Amino acid sequence: MFGLETDIFILLFICVLCACIFEFVNGFHDTANAVATVIYTNSLKPTVAVVWSGFCNFLGVIFGGIAVAMGIVNLLPVELLIDQNIYHSIAMVLALLLSAIIWNFGTWFFGLPSSSSHTLIGSILGVGLAFSVMPEASDEAGVNWTKATEIFASLLLSPLVGFSLAVILMFVLRRALNKEARDQVFSEPKKNQEPPLWIRTILILTCTGVSFFHGNNDGQKGVGLVMLILIGIVPAYFALNGEIDANLVKTNLAAIEQTVSKIDTSLVGIEDKKRINKIQVSATDLKQLIAASPNGNINANNRLEARRDILVINSSLKKLTDSESVNLSDADKKVIKDNTDEKKGLRRMTDYAPFWVVLMISLSLGLGTMVGWKRIVVTVGEKIGKSHLTYAQGASAELVASMGIGLASALGLPVSTTHMLSSGIAGTMVASKGIKNLQAKTIRNILTAWVLTLPVSIFLSFTLYIFFRWIF
Repeated sequence: MFGLETDIFILLFICVLCACIFEFVNGFHDTANAVATVIYTNSLKPTVAVVWSGFCNFLGVIFGGIAVAMGIVNLLPVELLIDQNIYHSIAMVLALLLSAIIWNFGTWFFGLPSSSSHTLIGSILGVGLAFSVMPEASDEAGVNWTKATEIFASLLLSPLVGFSLAVILMFVLRRALNKEARDQVFSEPKKNQEPPLWIRTILILTCTGVSFFHGNNDGQKGVGLVMLILIGIVPAYFALNGEIDANLVKTNLAAIEQTVSKIDTSLVGIEDKKRINKIQVSATDLKQLIAASPNGNINANNRLEARRDILVINSSLKKLTDSESVNLSDADKKVIKDNTDEKKGLRRMTDYAPFWVVLMISLSLGLGTMVGWKRIVVTVGEKIGKSHLTYAQGASAELVASMGIGLASALGLPVSTTHMLSSGIAGTMVASKGIKNLQAKTIRNILTAWVLTLPVSIFLSFTLYIFFRWIF
């Protein structure tokens, strides 16, 4: 298959299987975030809740797009993404997948609501840092820190936003509801007794929202992983989107070259001059590759080179437009943005995922959602606060989580479903009886997992990448 040697095909299969396992573990690791409240409040039976959540996760991946997936891919240095050595690519994907699976499974085993997003991003950063010390890496090789900073900000802010909005929502509910409704929603669930229908409906809807948007955001991370594997190991088939006629990007290249030619090179620094030269060289090379493909389908042997040209152009343009010494108007910057985006610009050739990849990941996440939920449900429902979760707290936390995750997905940013919901529940506990209502031990464990996830996953993937590069 794909014209690969047997040993490489076996390694490809193992890598794709590991990506599916990661998403499966992600499913049962994060299931409690969606089903904890509906199970704990007796709104749905556990089996029904978990199956429904799994189905909504499945739909979330199918309709989620690929913005978050490409954000994950673009964390890595361009040189690593276009490394011609297949075994180096295999070392990369095995290192980041195994480190993510090890930490995810370990925190699930101990019932800690840690973040799969933190884990995956830490693993990718570890691989990028390890590659930067390799002999073939250039001085500029390393992590895409611009993208990493965006992702760090979203991961850091999401629990703070979840906590704050949950406190505000609880306050609004107390003021907006009459005494009878307030007494109902702020009461603790009674054992084996369903809540009033209107409360049950709200809880089921918020569970549905969290499940869908979890698939929408976390599922894309799995899609990004599989694309890393396919591009790295079988670039002749997956380095470019074969459904796009390469001749269509000629207009984009012409607009980019015309805009870059307006830059007064006498006013820019040495690094910006190098970037302008890279853009010109890569654009010329890409035009030659397209010209050699009259049917618009770039030769299989040249697809990785064409991908390299597009990535170099995109990366260099981003740095140029951010540079204060480059004299580009807002109109010029808009031209560059429009002609490099993933919908109608250059990146429509590189930022894509075949439907079978999306389907495979959605099934893995959906099936994973249907098992292993019980450990973390107990933590979320009973151990974050000293009092048991009320109907209002459950609905508020899940409403905040679904809104936050949905917004992040629309912006193409990965966030932690776990931390959004856990911080939301913590916020509702504080809103009810003050900070003394939090269980210090559980909060300490969650914070410990939150603090340790990035450095541990970075260390694991860094070490594993060095190890795999040594044995391959």
